Amino acid sequence: MKKSFKHFSWLLLLLIPLLIVSGCGKSSSSKTVKVGIMGSDEKIWKPIQKRLKKQGVNIKLVTFTDYNQPNAALTNHEVDINSFQHTYFMQQWNKAHKTNIVSIGKTMRAPLRLYSKKVKSVADIKKGDQITIPNDSTNEGRALHLLQSAGLIKINNKLALPTPKNITQNKLNLKITPVDAAQTPRSLSDAAGAVINNEFAAEAKLPNSETIYKEKLNKASIPYINIIATNKADKNNKTYKKIVKAYQSEQTKKLIKKYYNGLSVPAW
Repeated sequence: MKKSFKHFSWLLLLLIPLLIVSGCGKSSSSKTVKVGIMGSDEKIWKPIQKRLKKQGVNIKLVTFTDYNQPNAALTNHEVDINSFQHTYFMQQWNKAHKTNIVSIGKTMRAPLRLYSKKVKSVADIKKGDQITIPNDSTNEGRALHLLQSAGLIKINNKLALPTPKNITQNKLNLKITPVDAAQTPRSLSDAAGAVINNEFAAEAKLPNSETIYKEKLNKASIPYINIIATNKADKNNKTYKKIVKAYQSEQTKKLIKKYYNGLSVPAW
């Protein structure tokens, strides 16, 4: 009996270091945060990733190619937070999918722009020309409001999310064509103009000289401020707040200015 107890004691002493190491490993991995972003934002997030690693926070960047992916991944806990959408997009997503995604910090204001490789101004757009717009419901409606603001069409202003069917006046008989947001830059080779979201314009390296109309930054554009979001249950997570603080820094302001050339401005 004594020999058996002695043998067990030695075995326990051998196992303790292994249990400690195992426990440490689990603690370390719990600090790894998966952040869902659009690919064009890697140049903003990689320096943040590097800075936070020195503070003991490991970020894994998960890149997506279209707007329907990051919130689905967030709800399914495939990512912990994401940074790609504006407030209005998040609100509409929550309504449509019965989710509880919330904002935990502002990032950028990215005015929507109408680009063209064929004309120099809105006044040069001719009868029957094609204009492409993003086809996701939020940005589609936003793009139509932009075209109305530019004087090209009129829409039913009672609708928060109009579609091309809600155009009430189209004097030039323009062909308003919804396409995948990621494809809007490519459509410029055929269309007279395209309404393009900032990240895709930056990814395609479209010059400011090809902007023929820009969304105004005013009270009406506040719902379109981009945000960092997470599931409501995690809104008070201290590590996530640390990431928001790292984003909302002077270093990030400089990177936004460097990489977006005025296409986006800091919103915090």
